[in-house]
Order: sequence, then structure tokens, then C-alpha cells
Amino acid sequence: MASQAKTIEAKKDEFRAYLEKTGVVDQLTKVLVSLYEETDKPNNPLEFIKKNMSAPEEVDEDNLKNEYLKLKDENDKLRQRVTDLQKQIENLKGDEDNA
Repeated sequence: MASQAKTIEAKKDEFRAYLEKTGVVDQLTKVLVSLYEETDKPNNPLEFIKKNMSAPEEVDEDNLKNEYLKLKDENDKLRQRVTDLQKQIENLKGDEDNA
């Protein structure tokens, strides 16, 4: 039984070291400290944690949305261009067959 407890402790220590090495502990600590320092505590602390864990503070959501819309529009135009070119190819093949 004692060796099993040592094995469990060793696994816990290994996991702790992994979390520290990969920066997870530091990131969690920063988020929890920022939650602690909030003067107006959020109604949903889990959402606060998710929001602060998912993206760096310097991300500008409006710019990202605008860029997304621009790229989506460009993608739609390119897809239409591909469709048009495929039709042209089919027409040229048809003309070639008729000649």
C-alpha cells in the first residue's frame, strides 16, 4: 500500500512539473489574480476565466471581425471566379468537340 501511495505522489509531482514547465500554472495564476483584483466581481467567474484564458488582452475583436468579413468576401469572390473559369473550360471543351 505504501508503494502505491508513492507512485500516486510521484505521478502528481510529475504532473505538477509538467504544468509548471509548460506555463499553465503561471497563466492560471495570472487569471486568478486578475479575478481577485477585479473591483466589480463578475456574476459568472467561470466566463471571466474562460475569456481571460482564451485570448491575449491586446487582441482587437473589431479588427478581427473586420478582417474575417474581408477574407470571407474575398473567398466568396475567388470561389465564384473558380466556378466561372470551370464553365469557360467546359465551353472551350465543347467548342473543341464540335470543331
